Amino acid sequence: MIRVAVFDFDGVVLESTDIKTRAFAQLFDGNDRALAHHLEHAGVSRYEKFRYIHEEILGISYTDEDEQRLGVRFSELVLDEVMRCPFVPGARELLERRHREARLFVASGTPEEELREIVRARGLDEFFAAVYGTPATKAEIVERIVASEGVDRSEVLFVGDAMTDLLGARAAGVPFVGRAAAGEPDPFAAEQVTTVPTLVELDAAWEQLSADPPPVP
Repeated sequence: MIRVAVFDFDGVVLESTDIKTRAFAQLFDGNDRALAHHLEHAGVSRYEKFRYIHEEILGISYTDEDEQRLGVRFSELVLDEVMRCPFVPGARELLERRHREARLFVASGTPEEELREIVRARGLDEFFAAVYGTPATKAEIVERIVASEGVDRSEVLFVGDAMTDLLGARAAGVPFVGRAAAGEPDPFAAEQVTTVPTLVELDAAWEQLSADPPPVP
C-alpha cells in the first residue's frame, strides 16, 4: 500500500527542467562542460554545481560572494518562468486525487525557501504534507519522512526524473518510479526501473502500484 509518496519537482510536477538548463547555459556563457555537468547531475544542489564548475572546469576560486551572486542571478533567470510553466501532464490531477489517500511530499534539488515559494504560488501547498529542498540530499529527505511518518519503507513511493532521484531512493531503501518523458533521453535506460512518460500513467497505475509496489532500485 502507498501510504507516502515523495515527488521530485522539476520534470515531475512542473515542466521546468529546460528552464533551468537554459539558465545554466546563460550563467556560464554557454560553456559546454559546465552545461554537461549540470545535465549529468540533475537534482543536485545548484550551489554544489556552481562550486564544481568554478573550481574544476573554469579553474578559478569559488568564494562566498560568488555563491551569493550566482544564486541570485540564477533565481532571477528562472523564477518568473517556473511560476508560469505548464504542469507535467496529469500532475495536478494526481495530486488533487491522491493527497486524500496518501501523505504527499516534495524532495527537490531546489533551495528549500525558493521551492516553498513556488509551491505556494502555483497553488499546490494544500496537497503536500511538507516540501523539502536543498541543502538536504534526496536520501536525507526520504529518511526524515520515513522517520516522521512512522511508515514501513515498502509503503513509500519515490517519483523522480533523474539518476539523483533513483540513487536517493536506493540509498533510502524505498520503491521508485521514474518519469521518462517521451522523445527525451531516458535517464533510466540502463536500470531496471518502472517508468512513465507523464503522471497520467502514474495515476492510472496507482492502485496496481499500491497493491504490488515496484522493487527497491
